[in-house]
Amino acid sequence: MNAHSTTRKLDAYFKSLLDIESFSGADDSQNGLQVDNDGSEIGKIAFAVDANLETFKHAASRGAGLLFVHHGLLWGDSPRVQGNHRERLKFLLDHNIALYAVHLPLDAHPLLGNNAVLAELVGLTEIQPFGLYHDRKIGYKGVLDPPIPIEEAVKRISFLGRPPLGVFPFGGDLNGTCAVISGGAPREALQAIEEGIDLYITGEASHSVYHELEEGRLNMIAGGHHSTEVWGVRRVMEHCAAELSIDVEFVDVPTGL
Repeated sequence: MNAHSTTRKLDAYFKSLLDIESFSGADDSQNGLQVDNDGSEIGKIAFAVDANLETFKHAASRGAGLLFVHHGLLWGDSPRVQGNHRERLKFLLDHNIALYAVHLPLDAHPLLGNNAVLAELVGLTEIQPFGLYHDRKIGYKGVLDPPIPIEEAVKRISFLGRPPLGVFPFGGDLNGTCAVISGGAPREALQAIEEGIDLYITGEASHSVYHELEEGRLNMIAGGHHSTEVWGVRRVMEHCAAELSIDVEFVDVPTGL
């Protein structure tokens, strides 16, 4: 029989596991418990990349009492409760589903984070922090030994075989070094150029960096914002299933972006 928990216990668990408090001044996301339930015990946690109505409906249909996401509903100052935002909150409250969001702490975590898992998938060794963002290095860089072509890197990081948003083969045929930052970090490619990296992997591309990549002879993969950020969510899910013996399920609502 699977274990049950409460939002209070799960909040303490996630804060300890993911070092959430250390990002309080660096992240616009209101990391942590964004929407509470009525105090009921939770027997199942759903995990997803984004907080949206479609994901909420899937979580409800699968009997989840808490939804853990990378991109929550609350950013910066709390928005007015109207329009789509009101409908999302209403659905959670009507179905007694708690919402838990972890943004940058999930990107940067050295074992469970999006970037740590991407580094593992692509096969990096001699791993070091990379990518300064809000005075924190949230990505990783390392060595690929033996060096691999960009097409092989695409295969290694692809989620369910989904194609990347873009592949920019502006460097050499083989890549011996690589840096990764999931999600929307195209401009951090400039840091990769400065550090002499062969291959940079992120989620999104940007017109403003295209010629920088070309002239800097940097290979880049834009794997998709969603597709590069399923990894940390799924790794935390696996960790929870093993440590808490609680029922878990991944809710896949891809955007194609």
